[in-house]
Amino acid sequence: MTAAENVCYTLINVASDSEPPSEVSLKIDLEKGEIKAKTEALKKVIIMILNGEKLPGLLMTIIRFVLPLQDHTIKKLLLVFWEIVPKTTPDGKLLQEMILVCDAYRKDLQHPNEFIRGSTLRFLCKLKESELLEPLMPAIRACLEHRHSYVRRNAVLAIYTIYRNFEHLIPDAPELIHDFLVNEKDASCKRNAFMMLIHADQDRALDYLSTCIDQVHTFGDILQLVIVELIYKVCHANPSERARFIRCIYNLLQSSSPAVKYEAAGTLVTLSSAPTAIKAAAQCYIDLIIKESDNNVKLIVLDRLIELKDHPTHERVLQDLVMDILRVLTTPDLEVRKKTLQLALDLVSSRNVEELVIVLKKEVIKTNNVTEHEDTDKYRQLLVRTLHSCSVRFPDMAANVIPVLMEFLSDTNEAAAADVLEFVREAIQRFDNLRPLIIEKMLEVFHAIKTVK
Repeated sequence: MTAAENVCYTLINVASDSEPPSEVSLKIDLEKGEIKAKTEALKKVIIMILNGEKLPGLLMTIIRFVLPLQDHTIKKLLLVFWEIVPKTTPDGKLLQEMILVCDAYRKDLQHPNEFIRGSTLRFLCKLKESELLEPLMPAIRACLEHRHSYVRRNAVLAIYTIYRNFEHLIPDAPELIHDFLVNEKDASCKRNAFMMLIHADQDRALDYLSTCIDQVHTFGDILQLVIVELIYKVCHANPSERARFIRCIYNLLQSSSPAVKYEAAGTLVTLSSAPTAIKAAAQCYIDLIIKESDNNVKLIVLDRLIELKDHPTHERVLQDLVMDILRVLTTPDLEVRKKTLQLALDLVSSRNVEELVIVLKKEVIKTNNVTEHEDTDKYRQLLVRTLHSCSVRFPDMAANVIPVLMEFLSDTNEAAAADVLEFVREAIQRFDNLRPLIIEKMLEVFHAIKTVK
């Protein structure tokens, strides 16, 4: 088999102009060199194997002269080397030399240094030879009780991967990990253990969740995210379970983690279309938009609100939240403001149009007090167009809007002034009763208009 056909998770770049060293010189460095020379030689061996070279003569040299070393860099490199080196004969049988390697890794799994134990466990996740893993199983199990969380969480990953690939090596893995989860205190270890149960034995995961469902809000965010994933999965597969878990999702809307709140809101919407659920999810989305500083996040969450609005039964619920949605206008980003105004305009009704117009008028006046900036001009233009649309859809509002907007006929920004003028023309044709007011206002501001257009 060529190196390209072998599975490898690690890619190492090599300068194309360097000449590959000979097997003899590598052997000398690996046998007799100082630690630095052995490290460099081992790196070269790894690169050559990745490039498809066969170096069978070096295997025993590495086992005898490099494997016993305690240097951390060499130990890291050996993990890469054992991952990529061919471990079987052409007819598929395990090489005899690998028994020695196996013994070395059993010692590393019992090493006093937690980094060496943890990285060895991570490496074992990538092994595809059950004969190599079998003698290591007792040492892997023992790592679940190590004092350091780095070792324990990697032990869970190793057990999960081995159970998934070679169930016969550890048939009691779900039971073992369930017991581990019940007694574990570290959030990252619990998260890995719970994740394994979701995929390996969902019933056990549900049993565990049932015992601690009232404490979920006290868990770390990484575990809360996995719990949301499980509830989503279970309730979609078995809708009768919704009542059992929906309260837990409601509680997670109050999580201190924005990621958990976002996932919980999305899950709640898929589990229930009750107005209270939709309102709670929408309120959660609005809070996220206001509190999150990243504009990309704001835009993504705004899209979720727009999706809710597009659902025929949810629009009525969102109409009651228009004033909350308008709080997003405190964000200086133009794209966020544009989407927010469009969403508010889509949701406005005769019940709340008056409040909407008051907020928009305040925003227009605010843009006058801000130092002139390209985005300020564009934002003012957006506000003018939104007020224009409100007046056309709700003629009763026109009398409130026209006096404020006509102040902007004298605006130095020609585009904003032109938008106002367009609105005034339309208003004078549509609303006969407002003509005297419009003409009076027009005469007041006429002397201040500066742009020729």
